[in-house]
Amino acid sequence: MAMVLTTGLFFLWGVANNLNDVLIAHFRHVFSLSDFQSGLVQSAFYLGYFCFAIPAALAAERLGYKATVIMGLLLFGGGALLFLPASAQLSYGFFLFALFVIASGLAFLETAANPMVAVMGPADSSAQRLNLAQAFNPLGSITGVALGATLILSDTPAQGAAGAAAVRLPYLAIALVVLGWAAILAFTRFPRAATQAEGRTGPIFAGYGALLRRPRYLAGVGAQFFYVGAQVGIWSYLIRYAEAVVPGIGAQKAAWLLTLSLALFMIGRFAGAALLARFDGARLMALFAGINIALSLAAIGGGIVGLVALVATSFFMSIMYPTIFVLSLRDLGPLTKPGASMIVMAIIGGAVLTMAMGLVSDLTGTIRAAMLVPALCFAVVTLFARANRREAAA
Repeated sequence: MAMVLTTGLFFLWGVANNLNDVLIAHFRHVFSLSDFQSGLVQSAFYLGYFCFAIPAALAAERLGYKATVIMGLLLFGGGALLFLPASAQLSYGFFLFALFVIASGLAFLETAANPMVAVMGPADSSAQRLNLAQAFNPLGSITGVALGATLILSDTPAQGAAGAAAVRLPYLAIALVVLGWAAILAFTRFPRAATQAEGRTGPIFAGYGALLRRPRYLAGVGAQFFYVGAQVGIWSYLIRYAEAVVPGIGAQKAAWLLTLSLALFMIGRFAGAALLARFDGARLMALFAGINIALSLAAIGGGIVGLVALVATSFFMSIMYPTIFVLSLRDLGPLTKPGASMIVMAIIGGAVLTMAMGLVSDLTGTIRAAMLVPALCFAVVTLFARANRREAAA
């Protein structure tokens, strides 16, 4: 039951993460935003991750993984409830603040849940186990996009108060589910590895200083920054891209292409979990990242071929986040918890590089040119994977 509830967390934050992709398209019409301005949805969201990852790691050290997860769920649910007054006030800034609060809760969840899955079983199968748990994340993503496409988006988008009111029902539903999940989790018995606190008495930031002296770990943080930037950027602008290269498609229909993309991502997660039982993670990731460089470059060309290429990137992105996570934390020992928090902080790449894509789009006048950014990101992931292969072979 503990593993089922923990796996459910991956589903829940998948819903929140990819509803943002719908919100970007929706708010662009509601508030008449440019691509750069609509990208601030992801900036506010991933800034929350960045600001609260270290506090989440400190909470995990002092209170244990389970208590940290419960704290995250309470923040998550509270942020979702803030969508109600934000829609009543018709304030884009208020919406961004609500997303920041949601993301602060997700920072607690991800900082605790990823390593918790890793310690709840044999160390030699941690990458496979984490990939399997992460496979339920895109299922949540698909649910979030489907929810948004059905309840929020329209091919004839409303503006002003009517458009803002469309977000109330889905976020109220999310808040109720998340807070209920926290209550169930609180009364469920977890293994000792998930509940024990370390009780360290030394300087609270001592572990971070030690991590800064580990080049392989820092390379992993960098790789995660660029990977998340590529993933978030592609999904954030997929609806916008589809509308640009297929005239007349409409935002609601384009959102279902995003759902297809997320379905491929989920299939890739399950396939990746199976492949990682037979092949080295770094080797497989290097192959997948190389394929995605080619697909991102093909998307710059536009048209149906470019759209198909952009959707296909999701299958090959599937194993990257958990594999980078595990490779980066390898052999960290007592530095695992602070190490996990810095990798979660690297999610700020979703804010920085999504804004960069919006800026490229605004400056060049075409969203197609922005796909050069994820191509460069996948090149960084390829370099990290190859470096880990060489280290393993040495």
